[in-house]
Amino acid sequence: MKCPYCHHDDTQVIDTRISEEGDTIRRRRRCASCDKRFTTYERIELTMPVIVKKNGSRSEYESAKLRASLMLALRKRPVSAEAVDTAIQRIEEKLLNSGQREVVSGHLGELVMRELKRLDKVAYIRFASVYKSFEDVSEFVEAIQEVKKK
Repeated sequence: MKCPYCHHDDTQVIDTRISEEGDTIRRRRRCASCDKRFTTYERIELTMPVIVKKNGSRSEYESAKLRASLMLALRKRPVSAEAVDTAIQRIEEKLLNSGQREVVSGHLGELVMRELKRLDKVAYIRFASVYKSFEDVSEFVEAIQEVKKK
């Protein structure tokens, strides 16, 4: 590791500590040349798959967009922020565990619908009506009957 002060290549690790969550390692280092100390952090870098939209364009996965979609469907519904965070975490885990570098937006939409169905039936219907582009009332009725069955 190069020293950030003098750019010398030889630094020593003085102390190593693992974070409470176990996902970060903090290392205290000392430069052999200028004797200054500095801290470095090691983290696992997970790369989310790229989202392939219906029109074929690609965009980076954005957790904020996922949260915004969920929050819009859950607007004025009695669902805790903690439950939303858990749902987002489950969706992201499924995306990461798929091992795919690209995911079709339709697959992501299905994952969101599954989580919404678990969280709140009204929010599920709201999201499904936009996601599946309901054209008439009969499609709403079908979706509601599907939710009632389960």
